[in-house]
Formats: sequence, structure tokens, C-alpha cells
Amino acid sequence: MKQRAIFAGGCFWCMVHPFDEQPGIYSVVSGYTGGYVENPTYEQVVTKTTGHTEAVEIIFDPEIISYKDLVELYWQQTDPTDAFGQFQDRGDNYRPVIYYLNEEQKEIAEKSRQALENSGRFNKPIVTQIEPAQTFYPAEMYHQDFYKKNPENFARNHAKRAAFIKENWGE
Repeated sequence: MKQRAIFAGGCFWCMVHPFDEQPGIYSVVSGYTGGYVENPTYEQVVTKTTGHTEAVEIIFDPEIISYKDLVELYWQQTDPTDAFGQFQDRGDNYRPVIYYLNEEQKEIAEKSRQALENSGRFNKPIVTQIEPAQTFYPAEMYHQDFYKKNPENFARNHAKRAAFIKENWGE
């Protein structure tokens, strides 16, 4: 039975690739969630007036990859100590959030966040929010699979994130 996960971690272009490569993932869709404007466009979201974050919706097979595994992979893609955006992307629309769809996901995310906090890996507090999922709006088609369609632009946008990941998580 397929399940859903929704994560916000800065630019959605950079959040697709690591999940897209995992076994048990059916799809990773770039989009917007957490705000109060229905059917927002990219142009609206980047004005920082819709309340939405750029996020990814992951459809996965929990028999192959667990939600816990997805959360662990999520931490390794973001700076969980930066509440005001991610890397070069600044503002509420880029804030890190794990959106849970049920109490089990909430519990897994909260335990995982506490374990990361307790690990001492970061010398600043873990500030990633864990919030109930709201309507997820898929982004425009030109944002989907961006890393495949525009590899040079993706590499430029991903450079700071890649350096952070290497420094904090290794290869």
C-alpha cells in the first residue's frame, strides 16, 4: 500500500534528487504547502505573502523504504539549525518543515528530531518544525524533475547545500 510523506527543506529542486534515487519511491513531486492561498503559483510563493513553503510530496512503498528512513534521509539534505531558509534561499517559503499526515508520522519525526538534537552533530539547536500536513499543491511542470532537465542550473543551485552535506554528513 502506497503512503505519502511531505518535506520542506528549502528549494524544492534540491529536495527531489536524493529521494528520487531511493528504492521504493514511486514519485517525488515539487510543490507548495502550509499556506493560505489556494492553488498558488511559483510567482506568488516567491513573494513570501502566501504562507506556503516549497516542499516535496513523496509517494513510497513502506514495505521497501520506511517513513523513518525517509526522515533520516531528510535530515541529511537540510540545515536543521536554520529556521529562516536553507542555504542561499532565504525566507519563510524556504523554511525546513516535516509535515506529518498522521500521528505515527508525527511520533517518528519528533523522536528523530530529538535523536538528532541529542547526537551533538550540530552545535546549534535543531529548529526544523514538525507540523500537520495541509493541502499540497503541485508546482508548475517546469519545476518537476528540474535536476534532470537543467543539470547545470541545478548544480549551481545545489552547490552550497552539497558542501554543507559533505561537511556535516560525509560523502
